Amino acid sequence: QVRLVESGGALVQPGGSLRLSCAASGINYRLYAMKWYRQIPGNEREMVAFISSDGTANYTDAVRGRFTVSRNNVRNTLSLQMNDLKPEDTAVYYCSTNAYGRNCWGRGTQVTVSS
Repeated sequence: QVRLVESGGALVQPGGSLRLSCAASGINYRLYAMKWYRQIPGNEREMVAFISSDGTANYTDAVRGRFTVSRNNVRNTLSLQMNDLKPEDTAVYYCSTNAYGRNCWGRGTQVTVSS
């Protein structure tokens, strides 16, 4: 059974930083591409960062240059370093992978950017 558990969400002021983590189990983690998504209530979930099994990263335009995705294939963890946070980054953040023929999700972690 695939299990993804996010952590690290918090309330932060504009311009601040946060680091999100995702612990993965139930898969041979090093073989899987991983993604970070976010969702604002009433909106569709959007992908913000992608990292391939070999560590190649890509980002949506809204976060490129501010967010950095990384992975640790020994600890089976995924991270998202978020800098220069803006109010529009406020959302629930989810990590995800496609395994065993389906999209797998964690429960998410809330990030709120507000003064």
